Amino acid sequence: MVDVDSGLQLIKRGCDDLLVESELVERLKSGRPLRVKAGFDPTAPDLHLGHTVLINKMRHFQELGHHILFLIGDFTGLIGDPTGKNATRPPLSREQILENAGTYEEQVFKILDPEKTEICFNSTWFDELGAAGMIRLAAQHTVARMLERDDFSKRYASGQPIAIHEFLYPLCQGYDSVAMRADVELGGTDQKFNLLVGRELQKHYGQPPQCVLMMPLLEGLDGVNKMSKSLGNYVGINESPREIFGKIMSVSDDLMWRYFELLSFMDAGGIAALKAEVAAGLNPRDAKVQLALELVARFHSRRDADGALADFEARFRQGVLPEDLPEYALDAGGVALSIVQVLKMTGLTGSTSEALRMIEQGGVRADGDKVVDKAACLAVGVPVVLQIGKRKFARVILG
Repeated sequence: MVDVDSGLQLIKRGCDDLLVESELVERLKSGRPLRVKAGFDPTAPDLHLGHTVLINKMRHFQELGHHILFLIGDFTGLIGDPTGKNATRPPLSREQILENAGTYEEQVFKILDPEKTEICFNSTWFDELGAAGMIRLAAQHTVARMLERDDFSKRYASGQPIAIHEFLYPLCQGYDSVAMRADVELGGTDQKFNLLVGRELQKHYGQPPQCVLMMPLLEGLDGVNKMSKSLGNYVGINESPREIFGKIMSVSDDLMWRYFELLSFMDAGGIAALKAEVAAGLNPRDAKVQLALELVARFHSRRDADGALADFEARFRQGVLPEDLPEYALDAGGVALSIVQVLKMTGLTGSTSEALRMIEQGGVRADGDKVVDKAACLAVGVPVVLQIGKRKFARVILG
């Protein structure tokens, strides 16, 4: 195991807050492997890069020789995490949770060493706790304390309903730490309340309170909002090599460094050296290529990464169309159709309003020419290659 100072430096890389640092230092000095926990509710079947910020930090602890506890919240998923929500979140069914949980294990092992990772399910202890145990657990917190949470207080003040079961979520997350005897819990900055409940419950149950390490929420491709599937600004780790590569290349030069810090396994010295090269004149695009290659190789393979780079350069430097260009023969009844309609029919846009917006933004091309007229139509029998943004293509012919 590396020395405490070097280990602490790696642990704190990219972290937003660490409570309580002095306690963590003492535990690191003990020399024993720490029990490091992070929990994920299987609310969707696939993970995106925003989720991997915590998983990468678990890997840092793993590299330092600590015991990693990857918790799948199959029980808490039945409640639904109310963090940051302005309305009650519908709980998932047991079937949905189990199906999603199965995909999580496969995906996290693209980052973590499966031989050194313990997968836990919190139904293990909550099924045993029973109704009486849950009531005793609920007695550990007051309604007033729960309303100190920012999202709960805002909903209460605005008259938005708060279901009783939502108050159970922070308690259940905290009790996970008791059941797992966690030394450290990792979470996003939006989880601070829940993470601190874990410290309080551990004290109540006679355990040393866990240290809490909070990581920032990763900005999405837009550089503004947190990465989210619902906002469409995400990079899914199960997406194709070409999609991952292209999306990483689309981020701003400033956001690129944020992604390096939170997503890359390049050490801090290497990132600093790369920044210095860019400041001295290296094209930021070349640095971005390094990051895109690393991430595609992590979630697919180095061969896939090299192929994605070649494909990217062919398409955007030489204007070559992708080999797997989808083709659509649309029955238009022998009459011309507007490009807006065709974009929706082919799935290049999700709606006509999105198609109109993309034309306004200059993001639609027909046979390489930018479409500026929202009323433009495609003629019957004439094949046309439509393009949305940098990555979506389709060859269309109307019949």
